[in-house]
Amino acid sequence: MTGITGHNIFCGLGFGSDEVYSRIRAGESDLGLHDSGFALPEPFYASLVQRDEIERRFAGLPDTCQMTAFEKAMVLSAADAVAMSGIDPSAEDTLFVLSSTKGNVELLESGMERPDGRMSIWSSARRLASFFGNPNEPVCVSNACTSGICAQIAAFRAISSGKFRNAVVVGADFLSRFVVSGFQSLKALSSERCRPFALHRKGLNLSEAVASIVLSSDTAGIGISLEGGAIRNDATHISAPSRTASGQIAAINAVLEGKPGFDLAFVNLHGTATLYNDSMESVALHTCGLDTLPAVSYKSIFGHTLGAAGVVETIVSALSMLEGVVFPTPGYGENGVPYELSLSDRFRKISGTGFLKVMSGFGGVNAATLYKLIR
Repeated sequence: MTGITGHNIFCGLGFGSDEVYSRIRAGESDLGLHDSGFALPEPFYASLVQRDEIERRFAGLPDTCQMTAFEKAMVLSAADAVAMSGIDPSAEDTLFVLSSTKGNVELLESGMERPDGRMSIWSSARRLASFFGNPNEPVCVSNACTSGICAQIAAFRAISSGKFRNAVVVGADFLSRFVVSGFQSLKALSSERCRPFALHRKGLNLSEAVASIVLSSDTAGIGISLEGGAIRNDATHISAPSRTASGQIAAINAVLEGKPGFDLAFVNLHGTATLYNDSMESVALHTCGLDTLPAVSYKSIFGHTLGAAGVVETIVSALSMLEGVVFPTPGYGENGVPYELSLSDRFRKISGTGFLKVMSGFGGVNAATLYKLIR
């Protein structure tokens, strides 16, 4: 058993999983139009982390390596999750795993890049582990939008090997001119709050978040365990998924293989609100016989938090599983994908023993993770 023993979310809605969960449970979202951020020519819809709140919370903590705001936020989130779990983050049997799609890439814009590789994700991961006095080389996962659940799979495998008892998985990404302008050039961003799977959806909302999950062996933790995961590539296109959903189907089938009696309560979809992603996911669920299962996308609540998305959305799904509800997908109305899925704009009661999380990303990558309710 690999249980979730600690967790934290730090995003525009607040600091701490309980605060964030309570606010979205009340129907709140921090998504809004930003027309002056990052000196961009076009406004964009997003949810942004308050940088002054990071500095306020970090004040008084040791900073021997001059951390960026991105790195400080990772430390704060991880510290909160570690405290909840009760593990020793400096122990040899604890591993740190960082999930991020771009790390400190904004240093390119300030001219701060140095020969020491400060802009690199591995550099931030080492600073994170070093802050907690951890002796192990941290693992970095940067696998497009699937990074957050690929990092959990890497942690699960490390624990299953017997070498580690605990893993601290941190997913983090902040926005910058480089990131937002890249998605704007692809014409992938919506000029309003995104609407996953809806007929009149216009694209995705980029957002910021840092989130942490502590996984520990042989413990029920909060009452949710990670049962396994699978990563598959459809080898189709650099920025678009397979129209037949071959990669996602393979990932779902692989993670569910050998678990015929597993009673799924719901599936947490990637649901970016882009034309091809949403259509592909509907094909995948239909083909796998899961299209009638209650489903949810959180992108119209948080926006797309990139490398943090898989961690943020897993935490919210775990908490909703414990409560016995599946969240609404705000903005969902008339179906806009080939196969209609069981989405709703309202909370619904659920029954079952666990949930499935799926994600896909640039480069044809697809991933799925399975979680179980431990009664």
